[in-house]
Amino acid sequence: MQDNSDKIAKFKMAIGEVFSNLRITNGDISLNKLALEYEIDKGSLSKLERGVYDCRLSTAWKLAQANGIKFSDFAKLLEEKLGKDFTFIDL
Repeated sequence: MQDNSDKIAKFKMAIGEVFSNLRITNGDISLNKLALEYEIDKGSLSKLERGVYDCRLSTAWKLAQANGIKFSDFAKLLEEKLGKDFTFIDL
């Protein structure tokens, strides 16, 4: 059983990696441009991609759209990154 703080850290890191990969794959848009065009704080974007920031659902939704994908597709990419055995709650 993983400690909950380890799970949260893994989750945040996975979100950051997925968004970073999407941003680079979709024309390597700069964080500055992304922040300006979609009204998201640049510092928060940087922290998000480094896995040190736990973003709000609305921010993740905006970023998915900014990268040209549906939020549900982002969620699938995140699930793949985390692995099928990842859970926050141990039953």
